[in-house]
Amino acid sequence: MTRILMVEDSPSNAELYAAYLRVSGLDVEIADTGSKALDCLKRAAQSEAFDLMVLDLGLPDMDGLDILRRLGGPGGDAPPTIVLTGSGSVRSAVSAMREGAIDFLVKPCAADKLRQSVEEALERQGTRGAVSHDPKNPTTPGAEKGRKRGPSGFLGNSTAMSNVFSLIEAAAGSSRASVFITGETGTGKELCANAIHNLSERRNGPFIAINCGAIPRDLMESEVFGHRRGAFTGAVSDQEGAASRADGGTLFLDEICEMDLDLQVKLLRFIQTGTYRKVGDGVDRPSDIRFVCATNRDPLKEVREGRFREDLYYRLYVVPIHLPPLRARGDDTSLLAHRFLVDFSKLEAKSFQDFTPDALGRILAYAWPGNVRQLENVIRNIVVLNTGTMVDVSMLPSPLDSLEAAVNVGTDGEEGEGAALSLDQILARPLAELETMAIDAALRLSDNNVTRAARILDVSPSTIYRKHPAFKSGAR
Repeated sequence: MTRILMVEDSPSNAELYAAYLRVSGLDVEIADTGSKALDCLKRAAQSEAFDLMVLDLGLPDMDGLDILRRLGGPGGDAPPTIVLTGSGSVRSAVSAMREGAIDFLVKPCAADKLRQSVEEALERQGTRGAVSHDPKNPTTPGAEKGRKRGPSGFLGNSTAMSNVFSLIEAAAGSSRASVFITGETGTGKELCANAIHNLSERRNGPFIAINCGAIPRDLMESEVFGHRRGAFTGAVSDQEGAASRADGGTLFLDEICEMDLDLQVKLLRFIQTGTYRKVGDGVDRPSDIRFVCATNRDPLKEVREGRFREDLYYRLYVVPIHLPPLRARGDDTSLLAHRFLVDFSKLEAKSFQDFTPDALGRILAYAWPGNVRQLENVIRNIVVLNTGTMVDVSMLPSPLDSLEAAVNVGTDGEEGEGAALSLDQILARPLAELETMAIDAALRLSDNNVTRAARILDVSPSTIYRKHPAFKSGAR
């Protein structure tokens, strides 16, 4: 039987949350202080270990983060951990992620939210006994699509991400203001939308996501608003759309700029009036929804070129949040690579612990056009296809296997011929030198194709010709 340690100082909350999980057949043990939790974990290590810990951050004898630190932080002795916070603070959740937590929930926590988080955590660890919403109808791992998250959640130490966390926290303070998220593919736009929902007053309501670019145009209206039987060929029964299913919660419209202009008009009316009409129906229906949308395009450019309605843009663009690309997040690349390595090593029962300096150097030198999602997939590829405790250059997949690191990265802090450089030493170099190093790396990746290199760096080809010394001198 799957064993859960519930660390919660409120007896009523502890029993309530334990009951939510026990009805699904999980064995839940309760500890009401940090010291008792540590004792339970110590005893369990000698017999049958816990599969998961649900940890309140506000305990009477110590901070919940202290428990994670005492157990060694990421990769330490703590079981996979979901933290509970009553403050709704993104920063406290991020601190918990840094110490090894895999998810966070804001109290008060509804039964479905807790079961969902526990189910995903157990599925991620490959543990049997995933949580079921109905004990008579167990849910098998992976049965509910669209709810999986990356193994490390929202993680980052960079200034750019600190600004994002602050904006998420501010946006979550409103339950109605529309949020418009921009950013390249793979930067975590849906994760951002989820965080806003989970921290807002709507957190106990549904979070419904629709990818406007993945659904055929002739079916998109039905997906959003639903349809009546016989409304079109193939409509053999009534169907509820996202407008109905998201009532009381959040509707996330990903790749909003892909939406057909005719449907944009109907979406605008829905936002303005709070009512919608099913396809083939003559009745207006109310729905209380918070709109969060996202795009990897420049929305103002889409407006100027007539592909996105200006009035809809201003209705949705109330709280803008831009997610920076991974290449603009400094140390976060190393932080995320290490976290993914630890998480996937646990998931795949491997023993990887770190990267060699050369391997890490190549990871840091790469521009990561696919951003965090690409980094996550590359690290998983490494873990699945290799064995060992250290990731070396021979284990790196394409294109990293043919990439020469712009610099060596290590920890000895001394600079000289063949010496390893810390990231701080790299960033302390003149800006012109850093630009040259970045252009060199992009040119190597693109076989000296300037146009492709410019696309990797998100600049114009003329910028490369203007900034690289070799082009200035005519050497290339």
